[in-house]
Amino acid sequence: MLRKHKVYSRPKKRFDKARIIEEGDMVNKYGLKNKKEIWRVEAKVKSIREKAKKLIGKGPEEQELLFNQLRKMGIKVNSIPDVLGLNKEDILKRRLQSVMVQNHISTTPKGARQLITHKKVLVDDKIINSPSYIVPVNLEKKITLKPTKVKKVKTESAEIENA
Repeated sequence: MLRKHKVYSRPKKRFDKARIIEEGDMVNKYGLKNKKEIWRVEAKVKSIREKAKKLIGKGPEEQELLFNQLRKMGIKVNSIPDVLGLNKEDILKRRLQSVMVQNHISTTPKGARQLITHKKVLVDDKIINSPSYIVPVNLEKKITLKPTKVKKVKTESAEIENA
């Protein structure tokens, strides 16, 4: 069995008032479960920036691979400074939960989260139950709600007719 490693790191200052207020606003704006989700996104942005820093001295072909990968995610970048200028809001806007609200499939982020966790959302005809799923640009228009089944209700009059 493989050991699962942490994909985030906690803030160094535990009681930094400005950070706590900013994170609280993000939790409300994007309908996040807790602040750990923000820390995960920060770690993802940090790893993307580290990749970009390593590619500064490399050729344009290798840089273009990173740019294409980010463009597929829906992040508009054309150069290394654009990648280094990324922030956590750029990634949070590409989550399935946020994209559903943008496309008016759900009215609120919390409502979108509930639909996703209850397996009511299809992306390219596949059930996705993770609100943190990063939606590729080509699948953004293929987000739909699962069709509901109509149950047949037996009425007293139908039972009388059958008898």
